[in-house]
Amino acid sequence: RMPCPFNQNYTIMMKLAVIAALAGSAAAFAPAPVTQTKTALSADLSNELGAQAPLGFFDPLGCVADGDKENFDRLRWVELKHGRIAMLAVVGYLTTYAGVRFPGAEDIPSGFAALDAIPGMVWAQMIATWTMMEAANQDQYAAPWGLNMNSLDDSPAEFKGDFRNGFLDFGWDKFSDDAKMRKRAIELNNGRAAQMGILGLMVHEEIVPLGYDADLPIIGHLV
Repeated sequence: RMPCPFNQNYTIMMKLAVIAALAGSAAAFAPAPVTQTKTALSADLSNELGAQAPLGFFDPLGCVADGDKENFDRLRWVELKHGRIAMLAVVGYLTTYAGVRFPGAEDIPSGFAALDAIPGMVWAQMIATWTMMEAANQDQYAAPWGLNMNSLDDSPAEFKGDFRNGFLDFGWDKFSDDAKMRKRAIELNNGRAAQMGILGLMVHEEIVPLGYDADLPIIGHLV
């Protein structure tokens, strides 16, 4: 009896289907290929903004040792924001220490003593102001940092933390690229100094009651 071509083709098709199914199941348990990109794993961060004299690229804790550019950009934004807050803190601390007060707040002391002396309604006003400032300083456009999902145009910001509003930009658009990087480096360094400065001011204020000489700055000595 002659073999049926249909049966032979059906058998071949079934075998191919079984082989394909086995191959698919094996692939499901195989380790996924790891795509190593320069951006994710091996970005050269030694030339990024902030890696400058005298320390150069300084990362003693290894926070960006893996070269993850996305994580580096996030940490850079955190550093920039903390630096801006610290600069305001230093100016505010020195201003109130010099005796400058808003009308009606003449009896509020400076430093940590002000925390207990500020009325509750003033705390509420300050928290509301901080909240509005934080909301206003968010990029309202479809920024490349994934902060907002809206239908506005592309963000005019050139970097994370660029909150220019077309009013107080001090001629930023007229600067050259080198001048922009220099200005950003100055802001970053001033923020770093301010973070150390406000920390030193707070520590100095707290160690004076412990017996340190108030006439000596920050370090002091036991009397």
